[in-house]
Amino acid sequence: MPSTSPSSALAARRSVAARLRDIRLSSGMTGVELANLCGWHKSKSSRIENARTPPSDTDIRAWCEACGAEGLADDIIAASRNAESLYVEWRRKQRAGLKNLQESYVALHERTRLFRIYSPDLIPGFLQTPEYARALFSSIITFDRTDDDAEAAAEARAKRSGILRRGEHHFAVVLEESVLRYRIGDHQTMAGQLGHLLSVMSLPRVSLGIIPFDSPRTVWPMEASYIYDDALVRVELTTAELTIEAPTEVATYLKAFSLFQRHAVHGTRARTLITSAIDALE
Repeated sequence: MPSTSPSSALAARRSVAARLRDIRLSSGMTGVELANLCGWHKSKSSRIENARTPPSDTDIRAWCEACGAEGLADDIIAASRNAESLYVEWRRKQRAGLKNLQESYVALHERTRLFRIYSPDLIPGFLQTPEYARALFSSIITFDRTDDDAEAAAEARAKRSGILRRGEHHFAVVLEESVLRYRIGDHQTMAGQLGHLLSVMSLPRVSLGIIPFDSPRTVWPMEASYIYDDALVRVELTTAELTIEAPTEVATYLKAFSLFQRHAVHGTRARTLITSAIDALE
């Protein structure tokens, strides 16, 4: 399971590079000849073909035109844009503000029927109280030195969480016990958040499991991951968000989540862990 390497994004970039290389080879041109026709240095053709430099839309159109394959340009441009969207730095995603970032996920959430969420460090967004979300966003804003819209972002996240109670959405959530103990915000914020967990556990379409500290492990704690149906995974890294769509990689995250569920306790035993964390706040 990669925790820092954007392998899906790299694979997508290599696929685009391979298509461009095949187009050049089919035309019978060398890299130098292509570079001369496109008006750039010969090393640029090599960098693009080896996925070291992502091509711009203009590069792709020039490449396809030089090779007599203008009709393929639009498809390759679409594939290239998708490759670049798979691995997106938080700084870039947060440029329009944390509120807009929360709202950008609404369409994906509305069309997803089964959410599988694993977190080793934070209460997942769907289960956060506005106070917890506000404290978390304030920390992010301070750390990243971005504009302060923590209040608006927390409100947007709370509104988005209404999906827990409407539609035919189902949520399977697994938390490490450490999530209950990490203090985000003050005493009152954490007490309210943990109490909220006890409340949402009773919702008919929410399954909440907690992996105790002393649970024997056959799989180690991993990075936070959000699995949407069986089609897509979002992984939250320190500097970026990684979107995974390659079937083999999605299957790996599904396998890991299944193992996490086996380690987790549910129902009364999970409630006991949450209550213990609340008591520890005293």
